[in-house]
Amino acid sequence: MIRKAKIKDIGQIQNLINYFAKQDLMLPRSLNELYENLRDFWVCAENKQIIGCCALHVSWQDLAEIKSLAIKKNKQRLGLGSQLINSCIEEAKELGIKKIFMLTYKPDFFKKFGFRRIKHLSLPHKIWADCINCPKFPNCKEIAMTKAL
Repeated sequence: MIRKAKIKDIGQIQNLINYFAKQDLMLPRSLNELYENLRDFWVCAENKQIIGCCALHVSWQDLAEIKSLAIKKNKQRLGLGSQLINSCIEEAKELGIKKIFMLTYKPDFFKKFGFRRIKHLSLPHKIWADCINCPKFPNCKEIAMTKAL
């Protein structure tokens, strides 16, 4: 079941994200950051367990970022990631967002949704302000991608 995240989900969302972050597959998220951005998150729940999550973070007037897509290992390749991405895309359209971007290690997954590679330097300076606080800055290996809506 795909739904918007609730306060009670935050601990499980953090565990899921940070499991993959420890493998250097995504960025870790603190509890503080997750509580502050609760409304950005969509989750996939099964029997009161969060088995997937993804966030749509509004960055500017017509720009949003898809972040923190994670699906439990034993639930991958079942279409849950696609459902979460589609939920974020639909929400962005409802909000009037004109363009979505993301930074990812898995560009091929996002190509099937119509995202295309772009240079990091083409992202707005506001985004780079977030990057400065990242532990991987300035040696980021993530691939920047965008999609017009």
